[in-house]
Amino acid sequence: MVGEFVIKNKFSTFGNFNFSNLVIAFSRRSDGNMSLNCGDTANSLSNRYKFLKALGIDYQSLVCAKQTHSANITYVKAEDRGKGALDYASAIDNTDAFITKEKNLPLAVFTADCLSIFLYDPKALAIGLVHAGFKGTLQDISGKTVKLMQKRLNTDPKNLYAIFGPAIRICCYRPDETCPDLIELNKRQLLSCGIKEENIFDSGFCTYCQNAEFFSFRKEGRASGRMISVIMLK
Repeated sequence: MVGEFVIKNKFSTFGNFNFSNLVIAFSRRSDGNMSLNCGDTANSLSNRYKFLKALGIDYQSLVCAKQTHSANITYVKAEDRGKGALDYASAIDNTDAFITKEKNLPLAVFTADCLSIFLYDPKALAIGLVHAGFKGTLQDISGKTVKLMQKRLNTDPKNLYAIFGPAIRICCYRPDETCPDLIELNKRQLLSCGIKEENIFDSGFCTYCQNAEFFSFRKEGRASGRMISVIMLK
């Protein structure tokens, strides 16, 4: 079966594996702000409810983080269900990536220029989700997430698939030592961990020049909302 990921309830091919036990999705501006602490949050819970319901996900089960642009990764367990789902205060502290083998436990990160990276191992039935901004990328958060999946989830990187969500791209800024090419550097880090190049897929969306479709912190400033990226094993 051909793998697919959901973009606004449409499907895009990204691989050749069994997709029947996996949900991967990211929202767009038209789905509304998904953050409980950034932008106008008045409708954020209802936005989450509507978007996730269409994916067959209970929004109250969501696992969220207090993202800090770190390279900190949390191994998510069943008892973490619902952390950050209904209020920001209960979100997992100081974390920018999740890994788990738990089924029906949706993981989420929130972005508005930073890169979301979905990781899926169909052999070990393990998933990961990374919030990779400039700071986290320079700290090799994607590579460290893969290594923790090897250690905790028995993942072989040769079996891993990586999918890049929307992010600001070099068409809209000049990369330097503090602001790297998010796509290229994360791709290199994943390749160095042993992920096959043919197993890395990019949505291709630029949040800055496609600002009508996606939130962009660089273009909109602190008032910017956030998209949600979510992954779940079924």
